[in-house]
Amino acid sequence: MKNILKLAVASLLTLSPCWALASEGTDGILTTLEADDLVVVQAGEKVYQAHCAACHGASLEGQPNWRVRDANGFLPAPPHDASGHTWHHADDLLFEITKYGPAVVIGDDTYKSMMPLYKDILSDEDIIAVLSFIKNTWPEEQRSWQEDVNGTQLNGFKTVPKKKSSLIDKLWK
Repeated sequence: MKNILKLAVASLLTLSPCWALASEGTDGILTTLEADDLVVVQAGEKVYQAHCAACHGASLEGQPNWRVRDANGFLPAPPHDASGHTWHHADDLLFEITKYGPAVVIGDDTYKSMMPLYKDILSDEDIIAVLSFIKNTWPEEQRSWQEDVNGTQLNGFKTVPKKKSSLIDKLWK
C-alpha cells in the first residue's frame, strides 16, 4: 500500500509543470506590474485618464452600487482604490482581465461585462502602465496584501519560496 501511495504522489508531482503553466493564466506569460517605477506610473495615469476614468472614476472611485448587477445583468465599474477589490487579485490576473476580459479569463462566454477588451486598443506596455498607476495609489496595507497574493515581496519582487506540503511529507514516511 505504501508503494502505491508513493507512486501516486510521484505521478502527481510530475504534473507540477502543468500547474505552473495554469498559474500563469490565459496567455501563459506571467506579467508583473511596475508600481514603484514612477515613469511607468506617470504614463499609466495619462492612459488611465484617457481610457478608464470615464467608467472607473477620475479618482479610481468606481460607479455607485458596483456590487449590484443592473436590469441587464451587468455590474457597474468597480473602484480601483483601496475601497474596491482590485488589490485582492494578482498582477497577472489584473493584466489578463484588462487585456482579454473577464469572460475569457474565467472561461465563461456568458459572463456579462461592459468593459471593453483592451487587447486591440492598448499595448501590453500601456496596460501594465495603467495597472501600475492603480497599484501605486494603494495604501501600504493593500500593497503588502496584494504582494502576498502575487507570491512576491515588495523588496525587489523576489519570489517567496513555498513550503512543502505537510501531506506529502507524511506520505513519504
